[in-house]
Amino acid sequence: MTFENILLEAIDESLTCLGERTKQAVYVHLKNRYALSKQDIPYRIEDFTEALEDIFQVGAKLLEIKIMKALFANMGHGYVPMYRPESWEFTSYVYALRNRGLCYSLSPVLCQP
Repeated sequence: MTFENILLEAIDESLTCLGERTKQAVYVHLKNRYALSKQDIPYRIEDFTEALEDIFQVGAKLLEIKIMKALFANMGHGYVPMYRPESWEFTSYVYALRNRGLCYSLSPVLCQP
């Protein structure tokens, strides 16, 4: 299974906490308003993050954390290391996992695409 498939699975699993109908509505909204299909998400992670923040405002951070926990679990890791949660960025975690497997310090310099 590719990283992109694992990421999509984690996103799908995490959005399910909102309910199946709401999850489907989010995907439709992403497609219609942001021209972002479900299959494009792994390749347009910044756009996905901005759309989540636009749609869910402050609640987006909670969804991002849920997605990261699911992503780490699906990749065989039991937790999301958050050494500096005040500087935590969803896109940095995704890039760290995609590019380096696991970035323990998750500093912005180490986790850039």
